[in-house]
Amino acid sequence: MGESMFYSLEGPLDSLPAEGQMRTANFSGFSDLVRNLGADPRWILQHHGIDPRVIRDPDSYIDCKCLVDVLEYCSVSFNDALFGLRLAQQQEPDVFGCVAALCRGASSFREGLTSFIDYIPVVHSPMTILELVEGRDTAELRWAVGADLGINNQANYQAAMLMLKLLRLIGGRSFRPSYVNLAVDTRPKDIPEVESRMGCHFHSRSAANAIAFPISVLDQSVPTANRLLFRLVSGYLDRVREVSRTSIVERVEDYVRGSLPSGNCSILHCAKKFGTSVRTLQGNLSVQGLRFSDILEKQRIELARTYLERRQLSLDEVASMLGYSEQSSFGRAFKRWTGSTPQGYRKVTSLQ
Repeated sequence: MGESMFYSLEGPLDSLPAEGQMRTANFSGFSDLVRNLGADPRWILQHHGIDPRVIRDPDSYIDCKCLVDVLEYCSVSFNDALFGLRLAQQQEPDVFGCVAALCRGASSFREGLTSFIDYIPVVHSPMTILELVEGRDTAELRWAVGADLGINNQANYQAAMLMLKLLRLIGGRSFRPSYVNLAVDTRPKDIPEVESRMGCHFHSRSAANAIAFPISVLDQSVPTANRLLFRLVSGYLDRVREVSRTSIVERVEDYVRGSLPSGNCSILHCAKKFGTSVRTLQGNLSVQGLRFSDILEKQRIELARTYLERRQLSLDEVASMLGYSEQSSFGRAFKRWTGSTPQGYRKVTSLQ
């Protein structure tokens, strides 16, 4: 029964990043690093149009350009040409969310890397373009961004280090990169430090970003392989990709469905989740002739009917899953929507 209920969902369990966005997980550890450098992370974030509260939730989304601009600003302000690299050193591959878990469960290095390439654009950032290029003796994981973000040296350093950590995670202790190429302008005096931190030869001012490794690595087993975990996560991500919903209305609907049980479903929280302002979100919905409250009520009505038809759920449980603190509040709302009480609706449907 549980499996049937899970796969009967009409959309993803949570909202997905829109074009030009990425998960705020890329800011993990940022505040601590900036404080240790004697600066105020809140001011830096606000100065670049980011609500500091948003980065507390790694599954929220921000504009990719905001991340790039913040990292470049910090590099200049702290006179640190490798700020992005330093930030990534304090982070873990879990920045990539459930995709990192999927890679851990893969049977082979190839399967894990292919999964990373396939799903990062789905759940982490649609702007990321990844490919595996296989040569005779060496393979390369190459990446690029499908937009002009201006100077993004620090974001490239961060991406390279995080991907190296992921490759080491699925490659095990024996994994050794052959070299790293980055389309960044690195000062000659910084190259030894970059090579030391990355553990391989480093080439700057390259035409493409790439991490290279012996092609034989692709056939190696992943130390943490777990077929059950891999099937569950890949199945979910396939489903997410199939029903990928990217319009503003669809994204708000998905947010509402995912956040109702928490009791904190609101336009304010929704705007923070999307990395935008309440005013902008309201404006985007108005273009579609809708208000947030319209979407909230519609989703509650649809879910209420679905939950009431599952007789194993008590009315208290249904009320809670819809974000009501009291069953009586849910009962009044349901009667206003349908003209029937929850008990009456359940009785009628059970006879059909």
